Amino acid sequence: MADEQPQYHEIAGDGGKIRRIAYRYAGGASADAPALMWLPGFQSRMMGEKADAVAAFAKARGAAMMRFDYSGHGASSGKPEDGAISDWLEEATAIFQRLNAGHRVLIGSSMGAWLALLLAQCNPASVAALVLIAPAWNMTEDLMWARFTPDIRQTIMEGGVYRLPTNYEAGGYQITRRLIEDGRQHMIGPTPFDPGCPVRIIHGMRDADVSYERSLKLVELLASDDVRLTLVKDAEHRLAREQDLTLLLQTIGEFVT
Repeated sequence: MADEQPQYHEIAGDGGKIRRIAYRYAGGASADAPALMWLPGFQSRMMGEKADAVAAFAKARGAAMMRFDYSGHGASSGKPEDGAISDWLEEATAIFQRLNAGHRVLIGSSMGAWLALLLAQCNPASVAALVLIAPAWNMTEDLMWARFTPDIRQTIMEGGVYRLPTNYEAGGYQITRRLIEDGRQHMIGPTPFDPGCPVRIIHGMRDADVSYERSLKLVELLASDDVRLTLVKDAEHRLAREQDLTLLLQTIGEFVT
């Protein structure tokens, strides 16, 4: 793999339709160097501020760095409204399997944190640590469907899609019936589970998109003692200020020596 050059991994879907998943990989200083994998949030891209900061950190520490765009996001093929959690988890798994390092640290932001948790559940012996930023676990059910009015739910069920207003995307997000129904196949809880590795969570207390109380609930669901939640009183959902990035890199540094 060439250092930080965009590459594509193809995944064959139903009916032979190909999803071209864009990813960037930077190798570590040695064959046994730890590897960091960045999982972006819903409608986010692999080239954002936090991912760039993590990539620079990995290079400085001699660690490998992998980041990618889900289908319908960034440089990958498709439209956002065509995707669902099953697709993005399949893509994350395929990219994860391209990392040969034994010491793999998953760093997930918002929806990416949900996918990181699901990856850890499926690969309990292959993940060295989880670093989760404002984790939007069970997002489709708890943060979307549960908040929708009866009229919005009817629009989704009968029309197949609803355009959700957001501050992050002009014109809003298209929330599809498939996204909601597919998300129910990937719920975390209510039974506690052991991720099999240390977990570090960072959450802003002024987060208007994903309440920090959800991270408190997640801590209760993780059947492990090696879990630490850091609350940032004046931070919002993005956690991309200079001081937030410093905290993130300090947290990742616990697992990259």
